[in-house]
Amino acid sequence: MTTTPAQARAALSFSCIGHLYAHVFEPIFYIVALVLPGELGLPYEQVLALIIAAKLLYGVLAPAAGWLGDRWSTVGMMAVFFIGLGLSAMAVGLTDSALGLSIALAATGLFGSIYHPVGISWLLRNAVDKGKAIGFNGVFGGIGPAVAGLIAGGLIETIGWRHAFILPGAAVVLTGLVFLWFLHRGLVVETKADRAPTAAASKGDTIRAGIVLTVTMLCAGLIYQATQPALPKLFSERLDGSIGVAGAAFAVTAVYLVAGLMQVVAGHLADRYPAKTVYVVAALVQAPLLALVAWGSGLPLVAASMLAVVFNMAGIPAENLLLNKYTPAKWRGTAFGLKFVLSFGVSGLAVPLVSLIRGMTGGFELLFLLLAGSAVMIACTATLLPSETPKKAAAPEGAAAE
Repeated sequence: MTTTPAQARAALSFSCIGHLYAHVFEPIFYIVALVLPGELGLPYEQVLALIIAAKLLYGVLAPAAGWLGDRWSTVGMMAVFFIGLGLSAMAVGLTDSALGLSIALAATGLFGSIYHPVGISWLLRNAVDKGKAIGFNGVFGGIGPAVAGLIAGGLIETIGWRHAFILPGAAVVLTGLVFLWFLHRGLVVETKADRAPTAAASKGDTIRAGIVLTVTMLCAGLIYQATQPALPKLFSERLDGSIGVAGAAFAVTAVYLVAGLMQVVAGHLADRYPAKTVYVVAALVQAPLLALVAWGSGLPLVAASMLAVVFNMAGIPAENLLLNKYTPAKWRGTAFGLKFVLSFGVSGLAVPLVSLIRGMTGGFELLFLLLAGSAVMIACTATLLPSETPKKAAAPEGAAAE
């Protein structure tokens, strides 16, 4: 069965809020990590390592989550996501030891792994203008770190770092209860069919695209995953030295807020022009910007960081459309799960990479030069994707909201 417009809008709404939640707790931790050395008696590099297990689980378990969504229930998995993630986040704020923090954070990674393979494939099944829907959804994922900066920066300075996990966690649990009510009332339903099916790709193009996207998604994930933990510390050191945790958090908020909002534009471009072209250009522009971040300071550093993150995120709608195009519908959740093994699991090694380079060099210059090289790799490899027919200039009016 396909969904009604009202059910599709409900799916879009819960998919978007879920995307926000999926991206909010990790960056909250990176802000909290600035004060945890004093709380735990550990150096910053060791505190940063507490989230490694969570990041690996976030990606490595994604294919299993996608498979369960394909074979069992998409909406059932979304309910598990909301309730499990919220309770795990609350547990982070209630623990007293480094080991407890690592275990509770790992639980957020376990439940967080559900969203991308399940929530994105669910969104695409319910969307007509898929690029616009992905772009709109991407805004919520993109502003997750921005919201995290506001939450963590404000709560750390007022009532303590623990509430930066407990209060948002409670909000996620509440959302899960509302979702279950919508499901019970038939306002959210299970569907396995696309509202706007696309033509199936040839077997040769599918294999070719799969190989190319494996490389590009790994590199793009590495850039995103390494930039996110590095920016709070980078800003705290290279901006005015007196800005403190709140100032660094505000700068991170500004970067990810602008980048997140730009995903609407990126989604529109991916609908209007060949996704391959958008993907290549977004990667190509990132390289010089990341090189500027390597040595920047003050406001130019914030500007270069903002633009680098903007173009990193601008490639996401095109990347998701390419993956959707070259994946059979019945395997879409599993395919998105495999994507996030690369983007959030294997690329989760970015955190120890940041810690290692920081420990060896005392700075971030080498890190961002390596990330600039990764952007060049994406652009060059993506040119090998199958050619696409230029798209018409508009989709049916009003479809994007459905």
